Amino acid sequence: MNITEHIFASCEPDAIALLGPGEKITYGELRQLTLAACKDLEASGWILGGPGRRTRVALHCPNGVDHIILSLAVLAAGGCLLPVPGELSRRERDNLVSLACCDLVLCAGGARWHREAAQTVPVNGVRQQRALLCRGILPTEAACCPWEAEFARLNPALVRFSSGTTGTSKGVVLSHEALLQRVIAGNSGMKIGQGDRIIWILPMAHHFAVSIVLYLLHGACTVLLSSHLAEDIDRGIREHRGTVLYGAPFHYQLLSEYAPGRPHDCLRLAVSTAAPLSPETARAFRNRYGLPLTQGLGIIEVGLPLLNCLGAESDPLSVGSPQAGFEARLCGVDADGIGELLLRGPGLFDAYLSPWQTRRAVLDADGWFHTGDLCTIAADGQVTLRGRTKSVINVAGIKVFAEQVEAVLNTCPGVRESRVVAEPHPAVGEIPVAELVACNENQPPSFAELLSFCREHLSAYHMPVKVRWVEALPRTASGKLKRNTSL
Repeated sequence: MNITEHIFASCEPDAIALLGPGEKITYGELRQLTLAACKDLEASGWILGGPGRRTRVALHCPNGVDHIILSLAVLAAGGCLLPVPGELSRRERDNLVSLACCDLVLCAGGARWHREAAQTVPVNGVRQQRALLCRGILPTEAACCPWEAEFARLNPALVRFSSGTTGTSKGVVLSHEALLQRVIAGNSGMKIGQGDRIIWILPMAHHFAVSIVLYLLHGACTVLLSSHLAEDIDRGIREHRGTVLYGAPFHYQLLSEYAPGRPHDCLRLAVSTAAPLSPETARAFRNRYGLPLTQGLGIIEVGLPLLNCLGAESDPLSVGSPQAGFEARLCGVDADGIGELLLRGPGLFDAYLSPWQTRRAVLDADGWFHTGDLCTIAADGQVTLRGRTKSVINVAGIKVFAEQVEAVLNTCPGVRESRVVAEPHPAVGEIPVAELVACNENQPPSFAELLSFCREHLSAYHMPVKVRWVEALPRTASGKLKRNTSL
């Protein structure tokens, strides 16, 4: 089974699939562009793997039509797609393709790798630049992965590292079958259809595999905006008659503060995801646009299992109740009714890549996935987030693992050890704050020296915004570093 076959078998060829700056592409045209790019990739001889292999292709391409065409082409050609987020540093990109044992990297849309090109392959489907750079990065390492045969048997479509490439980011593997199941289940609440125009403002490297695939599978039109400014989003909704807006709380805060903003009679649904929604943002957006925000819980291992479809009748902070086919329950519930959220349903991930673990090894004996989110569940089934058991920091919808930042800080000259925690921030939700123990407390590194060192290893989202020097870090009785969810 291949997800692209389902997309193009269910679409209307003359319906508009994509609207970008100066571009209008129908589903029929998108299919032809995808097939043309697929043919050129296959002709390069680098896409198809041998017996018991599935070629892994890292795509380094900014938001836009090219990103969608090339993603579909890799999938159609039988490759497994590894999106490379544009915010990653050079070292993080190298580490990502190394962990995934990638066979090659495709660059387009102006994106560049820092290594010399091994080969330049012309790809007819690419719109912005007619030449696509293909680079063989790790052919030796890719050929000797111990999990190779088991990986290929999954029929993998995608590998997504949840954030960066170190810490507890394991690399989530999704098969074509799981991807199809989750986009069908994920649409039970949103009800995306052929008459919808979705205003796209999220990074495709993080959200293509579920969101864009969901829209294409259900015949909707995706409007690609080139700016995330409130003025441009508001104008995009009006000019393109957008019916659905899918964004992070950060975007809705910008819109709620945009003075000329007013209700749009075309907009029927505004979904907030990627980070917890504040009550202030929820109220401000509804007051300005006359539409309640619909908060959902998206998890790369699960999909979009929860969606708050009750609108004005529910708590705006609720992430909703389980969508069709999903179940939710709590474990370890305390006196306040707070426990860890467990989920099960269609389209769960197939494996973790690094270290290799199949889904069966990760789920508990009853098939539940432990999310690490602390929640309460009301009598009507509505789930509300209350905290986290994992050391994850949400920066404008980008998940940052504290261990990842600490691993870099601990190698910085003059730093003995570190702890990174979250601090609430009104604009981006949370920011990373570092607590450091100096090797020499009388001569600790300056903040400028720390930032200079971190820039070589971390993306901008992962950079500690504040630094506090301490004599010692708090530890448990067994000597483990104590983890606080926030300051």
